Amino acid sequence: MGVGRSLSSVMAEIRSFDLEKIKVVTESLNRCREMVENANTYLKIEEKTEIRNKLQELISDPNLWDDAENAKEVNLQFGRVSDDIDVIQSLNSRISDVETLLSLAKEESDIDTFDEAVSLIHVLEKDVGELEIRSLLSGEHDESDAIVEVHGGAGGTDAQDWAEMLFRMYIRWAERRGFTYEIDEVTDGQQAGILSATFIVKGRFAYGLLSTERGVHRLVRMSPFDTAHRRHTSFAAIDVVPLIEDDSNEIEISDDDIRIDTYRSSGAGGQHVNKTDSAVRITHIPTGVVVACQNERSQHQNRLKALQILSSKLAELKRSELQQKLDNLSGPNADAAFGSQIRSYVLAPYQLVKDLRTGSETGNVVNVLDGDIDQFIEAYLHYKRSNG
Repeated sequence: MGVGRSLSSVMAEIRSFDLEKIKVVTESLNRCREMVENANTYLKIEEKTEIRNKLQELISDPNLWDDAENAKEVNLQFGRVSDDIDVIQSLNSRISDVETLLSLAKEESDIDTFDEAVSLIHVLEKDVGELEIRSLLSGEHDESDAIVEVHGGAGGTDAQDWAEMLFRMYIRWAERRGFTYEIDEVTDGQQAGILSATFIVKGRFAYGLLSTERGVHRLVRMSPFDTAHRRHTSFAAIDVVPLIEDDSNEIEISDDDIRIDTYRSSGAGGQHVNKTDSAVRITHIPTGVVVACQNERSQHQNRLKALQILSSKLAELKRSELQQKLDNLSGPNADAAFGSQIRSYVLAPYQLVKDLRTGSETGNVVNVLDGDIDQFIEAYLHYKRSNG
């Protein structure tokens, strides 16, 4: 029995461990190596290594924190260049480890070692793909935090419920990526859902990634608010602008150009909510831009946060001034109603999420609504580069 089992095991290894499989795996590893080598160029790793060395000298200077703002910027730059360098070094090290495992597997015809190498390559391919996305995020503010606004559109109560579903989707997406977020304002719907929400997603490339989501999103489902349970279509709009921490060179806001209203906070926000008129709404009269903040602990804090958000929105408006006329005709600022959507989410009579710009689609609607939207973000970044 022992001899028979040994022969069976050997035969299984011969069937599973063949030269063709080794060739395929080796080709995959070579593609990973080539992509990492390309990343060295487009991420300018050699240049960033020199920058990091200079920044390290500045960080070591005991007088650096005499200027707190400058110190903060130096540390931010150091963290970003170090992140790119460390990622490349880590990937190169992992590629070398897989090469060693493959060589060992071939020399000893060890199927277990071969399987381990294959598993590591699968993870490598995913991580190298993530690295490639960085090459698509080279805009002026792509590395910034993002201010996201959700607004219910056409569709009544269903649209307000849909706005809340999208709000949750982006919060879950941020959590999946390890980003932090800060909810600044939520206005509840009349019966269910929300009329609007404003929140800030913080993390490197938050704006570059989320800017791909700007536009109108359409939901088709059997309405839970219809007693006849008929199929309804509803819409919600997403707007995204970069958070400008220092707007001194971007935009100046005159006190004469703004109207500040205070009101009582509503919704989740702590024990102080609804006890005082601490929420703040600021209207920029020349442009009509309105922002609100209610989740800070005092009216003063809400006012400062609202002004920061307003500054960022006005800076974005200024940067896109020439493009604004086109955007008003089609794109980010279109009405949240029929014919203007960038993506459709169908829950009935079948299940499908499809991006109308890129054609990217999936039938796993549940995962998408739980924040799994990277395939759409990445598809649009590739589409945007291909179409100039």
